[in-house]
Amino acid sequence: MRTTTAAAAARLSFPILIQQQKPPSFVNYGHHLFSSSSASSALALRLPKVSRLTARVFSSSQVAMGDAPDAGMDAVQRRLMFEDECILVDESDRVVGHESKYNCHLWEKIESGNMLHRAFSVFLFNSKYELLLQQRSATKVTFPLVWTNTCCSHPLYRESELIDEDHLGVRNAAQRKLLDELGIPAEDVPVDQFIPLGRILYKAPSDGKWGEHELDYLLFIVRDVNNNPNPDEVADVKYVNRDQLKELLRKADAGEEGLKLSPWFRLVVDNFLFKWWDHVEKGTLKEAADMKTIHKLT
Repeated sequence: MRTTTAAAAARLSFPILIQQQKPPSFVNYGHHLFSSSSASSALALRLPKVSRLTARVFSSSQVAMGDAPDAGMDAVQRRLMFEDECILVDESDRVVGHESKYNCHLWEKIESGNMLHRAFSVFLFNSKYELLLQQRSATKVTFPLVWTNTCCSHPLYRESELIDEDHLGVRNAAQRKLLDELGIPAEDVPVDQFIPLGRILYKAPSDGKWGEHELDYLLFIVRDVNNNPNPDEVADVKYVNRDQLKELLRKADAGEEGLKLSPWFRLVVDNFLFKWWDHVEKGTLKEAADMKTIHKLT
């Protein structure tokens, strides 16, 4: 049964304005600050009502008795699965609706319907040009205990994270999740310091039930930060230089130490990361940016 809570309804009652965009070019290869000008520069084009809020509400007695769907799921992850509303997009990254995080990650729904949603992947480097990696917690629903880039998540269907101008909505979401997952204060990662370098579109199963189908914004930032990882989200963190990352790749490929990498991170590593690392060290990241192309990776 689908219901819409009063709080959720209030959250989604604002009129959404989006900028008209030309479809981007595609290349085939085998995750808060408001802009004062965003409203004035947007066209009065309202999003179609293609999807209803799908957050589900369970009574405390249902949860206590284990009657909620996936009752064995970690309580924090279950709450996020049903409360968070992802932004559904088409393959040109145009917003077409919204859906619960739960439904967006069910593999049967990914395979049978349009569950393509916006995501982001943050690559945070320190002043020594080392990349901060995280190991996802054991309680994560998708890809538990795999190593991945600094932070990977979704902008949500809320006003501050739907702003298309200068990719501000995605950058707002990245700042929010760096605090949620890694305890990195907002002042350590100012929104205007995130540099969007590109977008990828990929699909990947996690296990027989869960998976990912995302249009992923790749955000780079060079900052020295304080971090205090949230154990509900992160099992471990470490900085790596290029050689250390190459050794991680070797171990993952050889199946050593049970080490696994997330599929989106591996796609970025194989297609972009090392050449973009050159720009990190030279201070020329903006020269590498290409936000017109959506790279379809497999």
